[in-house]
Amino acid sequence: MSSEIATSRFDGLKWAAVALIVALGVYGNSYFADQSLLYRVLGLLVLAAVALAIALQTEKGHSAWSLIRGARTEIRKVVWPTRQETVQTTLIVVAFVLVVALILWGLDSLLGWLVSLVIA
Repeated sequence: MSSEIATSRFDGLKWAAVALIVALGVYGNSYFADQSLLYRVLGLLVLAAVALAIALQTEKGHSAWSLIRGARTEIRKVVWPTRQETVQTTLIVVAFVLVVALILWGLDSLLGWLVSLVIA
């Protein structure tokens, strides 16, 4: 229990360090605006990697990483439709949309005709 309390106590400091690194990256990018874009991007990537490494050391960062790994595992279990199934389903949706559009167009025309009879 005491290790959990110590971990959560240091998590705040770690998140503060992450925020400081991000702020340093934003400031450094504007301060070194006259430098090559390549060097600025490389610097930002290094700072992002350091900030990510620190963030992953926190309890929430570890939980987020576990969630991402679990999501990748679940995505691998998905059975994706074949090309033929995708084309057939798309054609069914297009046909249904056209039928509903025709029904709504007919209903709109009928109601417009009835309203014109009433107000004329």
